[in-house]
Amino acid sequence: MNDLGAPHRETAEPGGPRSPEPDGRATAPAADPAPTARRGAADPVKALLHRHRELCERAVDPLEIAAGLEAHGVTDRTAARFRHRDVFSLAEELYARVPRDGETRPAPATAAPGARADWVVLTLLPGALCAASLAALRLTHGQTRLLAATAGVLAVALALRAALRRGPLSTGDHVSPAPRRPATASWTCWLVGYALLGDGLLGTAVTGGPDGLPTGTAEGDWPLTAAPVLALALSCAPAAWTAHLFRARARRRLVSSRGLEDFAASVRPVLLGAFALYLGALGVLLALSAALLDAPPAHPRTLALGALLFLARLLAVHGFTHAPRVVLAATAVAQAAALATVFAARLPGCGPLAAPVDALATAWGPAAVPTLTCGAAALVLLVHASRTLARASAHTHPEQPR
Repeated sequence: MNDLGAPHRETAEPGGPRSPEPDGRATAPAADPAPTARRGAADPVKALLHRHRELCERAVDPLEIAAGLEAHGVTDRTAARFRHRDVFSLAEELYARVPRDGETRPAPATAAPGARADWVVLTLLPGALCAASLAALRLTHGQTRLLAATAGVLAVALALRAALRRGPLSTGDHVSPAPRRPATASWTCWLVGYALLGDGLLGTAVTGGPDGLPTGTAEGDWPLTAAPVLALALSCAPAAWTAHLFRARARRRLVSSRGLEDFAASVRPVLLGAFALYLGALGVLLALSAALLDAPPAHPRTLALGALLFLARLLAVHGFTHAPRVVLAATAVAQAAALATVFAARLPGCGPLAAPVDALATAWGPAAVPTLTCGAAALVLLVHASRTLARASAHTHPEQPR
């Protein structure tokens, strides 16, 4: 009894053992939903785990969870509301909380695997076949030259397709839907075809030609510009190497970074370095191709086209296919429109249509059209790539041998 005459009862914390009543009977703990509510309030990560359980269960390492969270809009500021300093720390806790049931998980991949002999050979094949095809064009005449040109185009196209299906330039799991792939390929073929024939056609069209079909050489009424195409075919190898290097370095940055902003700031210089490395290699190959074919190197237009195609493929490799498709299509349409206005100006009353292209070709030469169109498109893709490829979610799938 206490001072007020009330019976004395000992209290216990909720959920703990209860003290006996004065009559010696122990009471069963009453159902109390409050502790559960308090645990849920004190453990905000539990609700997040429930929301993203499928992601956390299939992840092979915390980095994949961090990239998935970022893709769902979780930022470092959001992670602070879950009492974590960044998304990576939050992902580590989520990964640790998911029961594995003794399942053996593969070791985290911190970098892309090393080079394989098969994709090294495949990336060298388009350039070798292109050089052989150009040599055949120079050594043949008439009907034989037409057959050699047809066989060469088919051989280079098949070799390029094989090179893009394996190794660092393969899209792997990030394959666009089947109906859209031919459209992207057709725009790319147009751009490469314009590099081969477009400048010669535009140059003769401005002066009233052409009077015949191309002869397959740099001479004639419709000259062939082979050096840029040979350089682009040879550049498949450095494109694969730089794409492989970028992926490996980005994966290392993903492991060492402690925040999404930190990762983005560290991976952008890697992207720009890989881009500059490819352009440097393309410039060297273009100079060698021009010397081999005894042709002008045409650096601005070839570097612009090479930059555009490299960035488009690099984005597609990491799963971003929409922007490259739209930009490639817009570039091809712009080049086709430039040619179309020159021929349309020959119709009665349509002369002013060709004025912009005529002025551009007169001041800077026919190469100004592909230089401006491809250069502007490459700049757009570079800005887009510096944003999208700086996200952790772009690097969740390490390169797998195929």
